[in-house]
Amino acid sequence: MTPRRAPRAASADLLSTLGRLADQARRGVELQQARVDLAEALQSEMLPASLPALPGLRTAARYAPARHGLDIGGDWYDGFRLPEGALAFCIGDVQGHDVEAAAFMGQVRICLRAVAAVVVDPGEVLSRANEVLLSMDRDLFATCTLLRFDPETRELETARAGHVPAVWATVDGEYGIADDDNGGLPLNLAPGAGYAVTRRRLTKAGSIVLLTDGVVEGPKFPIEVGLDRVAKVVREAAGTDPGELAAEVMKVADSTGHTDDAAVLVLTHDARPDPRDTP
Repeated sequence: MTPRRAPRAASADLLSTLGRLADQARRGVELQQARVDLAEALQSEMLPASLPALPGLRTAARYAPARHGLDIGGDWYDGFRLPEGALAFCIGDVQGHDVEAAAFMGQVRICLRAVAAVVVDPGEVLSRANEVLLSMDRDLFATCTLLRFDPETRELETARAGHVPAVWATVDGEYGIADDDNGGLPLNLAPGAGYAVTRRRLTKAGSIVLLTDGVVEGPKFPIEVGLDRVAKVVREAAGTDPGELAAEVMKVADSTGHTDDAAVLVLTHDARPDPRDTP
């Protein structure tokens, strides 16, 4: 008996189906890549081209995109002058990635700038910004640290919204992780959130490092180990060029095996001038 052959039409239908699925897959990849490219462009445009500085205060920042191209758009940093002569710096991380996270990041950054222009206390700035963001009815939330530096008093005021604590060190060997205030809830989670403020006067030369969790947390070790590693780096390089210190801190991010994006913001400050040296 001669074996029956499958109809040629069935083979043609199979090839047609495979071709259609392959085309859909290709278009899906192209669409996702277009979203990633858009997110990268949005984030690049929203990050500041430069950071403010003052005599005795030097600043620098570094940003590294996620190792996987689809995870982009969450982290940001910023620095700006305030009307009364002080400087404000902030760093943060938006939940999620892609275009939505990049767009929300821009909204958070603009909101913080607008509120900080009329409100002095950093904790109150975060509280009011939280209410503004809640009114936008977005599903995303953001963690951040806001820092205010007064050049006249050399007082540093810091408030955190669910964010990674800062790391600091002085040139004489003192160092620490600024987690004494415990922070508050991330922004855009709940109404009526309050944020404690930590105040510290900068009398010695040193450095302060703000960072996102992509720097200190990854598959290779937990956030506590990452913070300890950053603290060691900052202690050994306190008071040095902020750009070089930021680059050294970023090496910790490379060692975590992180898949998230990462940002670092460094403030290097001189010692407080002795009033007896003033003519």
